Amino acid sequence: MNSLGIVVPMRNEAPHIQRTLCSALHSAAAAGMSCELIVIDNGSTDAGYALAQALGARVISAPGLAVGALRNLGASQVRADYLAFLDADIEVPENWISRCLDSLQNGFDVVALDCDTPKQAPWYAQTWQKRSMSQTGRPRERDWLATANLFMRRTTFARSGGFHPELSSGEDKDFGLRLHAAGMRQLSLAQPPALHWGYETSWREWMNKELWRQGSYIQLLRQAPGLRLLCFPLLCLLTVLTSLRALLLLLSARLPEALLMFACSLLPAAVVALRQSARRMEPVYTMKLLVLHWLRLHIGCLALIRSLFR
Repeated sequence: MNSLGIVVPMRNEAPHIQRTLCSALHSAAAAGMSCELIVIDNGSTDAGYALAQALGARVISAPGLAVGALRNLGASQVRADYLAFLDADIEVPENWISRCLDSLQNGFDVVALDCDTPKQAPWYAQTWQKRSMSQTGRPRERDWLATANLFMRRTTFARSGGFHPELSSGEDKDFGLRLHAAGMRQLSLAQPPALHWGYETSWREWMNKELWRQGSYIQLLRQAPGLRLLCFPLLCLLTVLTSLRALLLLLSARLPEALLMFACSLLPAAVVALRQSARRMEPVYTMKLLVLHWLRLHIGCLALIRSLFR
């Protein structure tokens, strides 16, 4: 029987960890695979540690580490044939493992499921999650995959060199782009999606998460400088400068020019929103996505400035 080790980094995930671990165990049973759950606890102060242990997980306490180092620590404990990473707020469908195994047999090296949000999530959380999903419902070969759920052979991870141990965010992009550069194939499966239960429940939470997500961009650029990674900071800077110019024109009572400049500030967000939604043919969704991307570009600029002074 093939074996699988599932690594789950966790910090204060008591509301979600039972659902995550139970769904993983059910998927392993459905695939006829023996499974070990390895939870790496990053200093939880809630009941998550005890809840994970009660479900049979091996819980290792590792406070103070960045998320990439947590995943590396968990992977170092795995001796199974296959290795998977799950975020502690993800619920996987029953056929998660069988679908991933089929994809590995078809020549892919790393496989993930698209992630959706539960129906009760607020519109901004649903819209933001949906942007990363397939617009056609078909699998997509990608340059990198988010680490909400990743599945691979253990030997693949060993060859990769692991996650960057110091990045506070963006370690999945760094990991995936290195795999891509090494010629490894990465596949995102559209159906059925995993569910992300740790969705944002307030605007403040959404903005704080984006501030955190973009906080490692300077580190990423230092790690692997290139035009692709440079595009986002440049878009952030362009959007903020045109927004400030629009505000100054408005304060000077030059309304037509202010409106024109504001429209210019929307252009980068509009291009990205259209690229991520054009095939859906849902104008309302595209408009919602435009608003969120416009806000994200401003937040990204703030995150970049903050990271320069760390």
